[in-house]
Amino acid sequence: MINTSELENYKGTTPMPIDFNEYWDRALKEMRETDKNVSMTEADFQCPGVKCYDLYYTGVGGARIYAKHLHPEKIEGQIPAVIMFHGYSDNSGDWFDKLSFVQAGFAVFVMDCRGQGGKSEDIGGVKGTTLNGHFIRGLEDENPDKLLFTNVYLDAAELADIAINADYVDKEKVYVNGGSQGGALALACAALEPRIKKAAVMYPFLSDFQKVLETGETRGAYVELKEYFHRFDPRHERAAWIFNKLGYIDVKNLSQRIKAEVLMFTGLADDSCPAVTQYAVYNNLNCKKQHIVYPEYGHEFLRGAADMVLKFFLKNETNY
Repeated sequence: MINTSELENYKGTTPMPIDFNEYWDRALKEMRETDKNVSMTEADFQCPGVKCYDLYYTGVGGARIYAKHLHPEKIEGQIPAVIMFHGYSDNSGDWFDKLSFVQAGFAVFVMDCRGQGGKSEDIGGVKGTTLNGHFIRGLEDENPDKLLFTNVYLDAAELADIAINADYVDKEKVYVNGGSQGGALALACAALEPRIKKAAVMYPFLSDFQKVLETGETRGAYVELKEYFHRFDPRHERAAWIFNKLGYIDVKNLSQRIKAEVLMFTGLADDSCPAVTQYAVYNNLNCKKQHIVYPEYGHEFLRGAADMVLKFFLKNETNY
């Protein structure tokens, strides 16, 4: 079992580019200047007491982004909202598993990541390999704006803006939630949209890329990192340049911008997103935060965590 005392002060190995905050401030300005062109139609799936919609909006670069949207059929005043994000290569999933939040009185928004398993567009246009993997997509382009996950993070922030500005949403009670890639996107969304008030994240992906390679835990989602070096930089001659570029989309770097209250879950036996990289995220947070650790658990369903998330979102004062 990992000795967590060795991780309590670990803040990561992947560098933060010197223009990191300027990079994201400029990207956010471009995003805000994009005409969202939001459209919303009733979905084929409907449920008693709930309204379900297919929502589309325009992300940076002109891609049309899809999100599921649900809210209670009858709304009195303004209600809280939760924005949910899915795991790597997946999509927003079934409507069914969002209904518990709606029953609890929330509006729900769930984004399909561009280029993955859902309905959002990936309009492409990058230099370098597209053979395998998304977080290395655009790495070979001299312009770091071409990193695919820059656009995915901005898509998440743009959806948050749409949610916050819905006339039936309480702007003081907009939250984000997700696990693995979804956890990374929830963190990125909270980092880029300071009006997010709470974030509940499980075993976040996309953290501390350099440490991942050093630990050798490159199975599963991180296999593309090992494969990239194996194919395109076998002697690690460009490693410093590569990790500096990936530093723009490393969530342990983005975490420093978060103002929301964060509830984070980590399984110490996680061999998909190594626990040390998750501690790098947590230790870079400068906000109100709590870390729930599962010693024998890996990258899997965490018993009791969903109940804690709902309790966290429902209460103004957290007490576990």
